[in-house]
Amino acid sequence: MHKNKTSIIGIFITIVILIGLVFLSNLKTGSLSSIENIFSSVIMPVQNGYTYLKNKISGNSSFFSSIESLQAENDLLKNEKSELEQSLRELEIIKAENETLKDYLNLTQKYTDYKSVPAYIISKDISNYSKTFVINAGANDGIAPNMTVIADEGLVGYVISVTDNTAKIQTIIDSASSVTASIGGSEESIICKGSLEEGKLKGTYIPTEADISEEDQIVTSGIGGIYPKGIVIGKIKTIEETKNILDRYVWIEPAVNFDKLETVLVITN
Repeated sequence: MHKNKTSIIGIFITIVILIGLVFLSNLKTGSLSSIENIFSSVIMPVQNGYTYLKNKISGNSSFFSSIESLQAENDLLKNEKSELEQSLRELEIIKAENETLKDYLNLTQKYTDYKSVPAYIISKDISNYSKTFVINAGANDGIAPNMTVIADEGLVGYVISVTDNTAKIQTIIDSASSVTASIGGSEESIICKGSLEEGKLKGTYIPTEADISEEDQIVTSGIGGIYPKGIVIGKIKTIEETKNILDRYVWIEPAVNFDKLETVLVITN
């Protein structure tokens, strides 16, 4: 049906063009240019309309419908991508929560001698002088000031203040921190203080008779009323000898990596 219509229209336009050509051939050359202009202005729109109608009928407009289809498909793919990204974010959150629970379990299994509350860090205050952070557990969880805070690797610090649902922890690398410690398995005590040296503890008041070596382990002595005995603090990395043996000191590398610390355990007994 469409083809018949197209053929009729084509025959009609062809006849009109032929008549026009015959008419033009009988005119004088001088008046031909003006007649050609009139002819072009009348015939060309008709011919263009015929071409458009022919393309329309023959199905060339499917190109535009294809563009619309591709646009709809593109929008659908964008929505699917957004949903996949959201699912990925949710999976990452679940993975992080699972890792936190795993850390909690490892901590509680390692320190079975203590009654404790697991928590994770929600904010940090790390500057040259202050090394503190806040955890997501507080008075409602049985946490109170002066309670010891530990991690899987060893001693972290102690609680200095609490709210109902949070607690602020002063770490052992804070410049205001001081811990009484023992060298290895001996009973010889030293004082470990936080320092301005990034991530290091300074060990002072070393007994003159103490035989110390690099890599010696430093643990809490239990003296001082805050920290239980035997919790790992770190290892001696450097021994600084002085003219007066009473003034010698050591640099200690903490067992805990405070830059990566996320999960802790608060000893409540």
